[in-house]
Amino acid sequence: MKQEIKRTFLMLLDREIRNLPVMIYEPRVPGGKSHIGIVLQHSDDNYFEFMPALELAARGYTVAVSYFPDPTISLDRKLMHVGRVTDYLKNYPGVDRIVLLGHSGGATLMSAYQAVAEKGCGVFQGPEKVIAMEDPGTLQAADGVMFLDANLGNGVMTLLSLDPAVENEEKGVGRNPELDLYSPANGFGAESCSHSDAFIRRYVGAQGKRMNGLIRYARERVRAISEGEGNFLDDEPMIIPGGSQIKPYNKLFPLYPERFFAHTKKKWMLLRCDGTREERIVPCLRTAFRGQDKTDCYLASTLTTTVKRFLSSAAVCVNEDFGYDESGIYGVNWDSSYCTGPGNAKYISAPMLLMGMTGSYEYIAAEQIYERAVEAKDKTLVFVEGAGHNFTPAEEAEKYSGEFGDTAARCFDFVDEWLTKRF
Repeated sequence: MKQEIKRTFLMLLDREIRNLPVMIYEPRVPGGKSHIGIVLQHSDDNYFEFMPALELAARGYTVAVSYFPDPTISLDRKLMHVGRVTDYLKNYPGVDRIVLLGHSGGATLMSAYQAVAEKGCGVFQGPEKVIAMEDPGTLQAADGVMFLDANLGNGVMTLLSLDPAVENEEKGVGRNPELDLYSPANGFGAESCSHSDAFIRRYVGAQGKRMNGLIRYARERVRAISEGEGNFLDDEPMIIPGGSQIKPYNKLFPLYPERFFAHTKKKWMLLRCDGTREERIVPCLRTAFRGQDKTDCYLASTLTTTVKRFLSSAAVCVNEDFGYDESGIYGVNWDSSYCTGPGNAKYISAPMLLMGMTGSYEYIAAEQIYERAVEAKDKTLVFVEGAGHNFTPAEEAEKYSGEFGDTAARCFDFVDEWLTKRF
């Protein structure tokens, strides 16, 4: 039974973190679940009034939601902000347990936070990393983590969004026509696409080469800065044409829902539309999404960042065998970066809940994070049939209106069940 929600807005202030906005959602009448505090935050977006906060507070939990007033800060710095919110919630009246909730790119943020809180930032400072994490200080580990429809991480989503046809990193025009995804000569069509296997191999291989080239460039500029030979003393701008990772600019895989990320590798629990639960290979129900060819438009699809922020927040090395197929992605050097959920998951031992939404094009990440979470002895992976990325029904995939039912209720009822059993 849902409860009436109380909202409290505040600003957290100290010398390191100024004007950090926080909204506390809680049941107006505290109950037996109010002692469980949930920290919800995305890596970039503002999640005030986002569904998970409302649904979980209505089920009796105390939820703290924040966002970064300056979205351009590095992932390292963002961990400090999450730590400040976590400390505040842990000392909130009645709260004695903390659970992190990462949705979409928020799973990158929360998995990095928990890994550092449990193991220290040294795990992200080894020579295998494209850049060493700056020490965010002592972070308080959460009692559990939940990753709901996580993506593969900001590094991988940038990789999958890179336009490999770019030949000159200083401009988005004058691209290589042989790698133009949107050219009819290469298989693109307004109604359906038919890119050949040979084109896809060239295209994906060129994506990997471009990512590795960008990393080499950024690392060289960081080295120059550290040796006093940079263009600035602290950091340098970096402009990446066709590098935006947001959905309209994701490239190849959204075109072919039956060809890429179409089903899980193993059998997992599926929360069915009729209320039953079934163990099965879980199919993705998403429909094709054609995206936009905007590489030549600076304001549309260019990733505007800095060399240090790119390495910490948007980069991951790939191997020569990099690619993806119907059940996942391979050839990614997960250990090279701390801006991917699968890369961070192996350092987390706290109880972990992973949920994939089968109407979402990001749903396959849940299985890959689960596979990498080798230290988490208590881990659960389930999928919600017909749910879109933001938990509501993926109506574009329904055969008839209402086919998928109340996907949000199925999702958050299960989250409630998982939390109640553990805390």
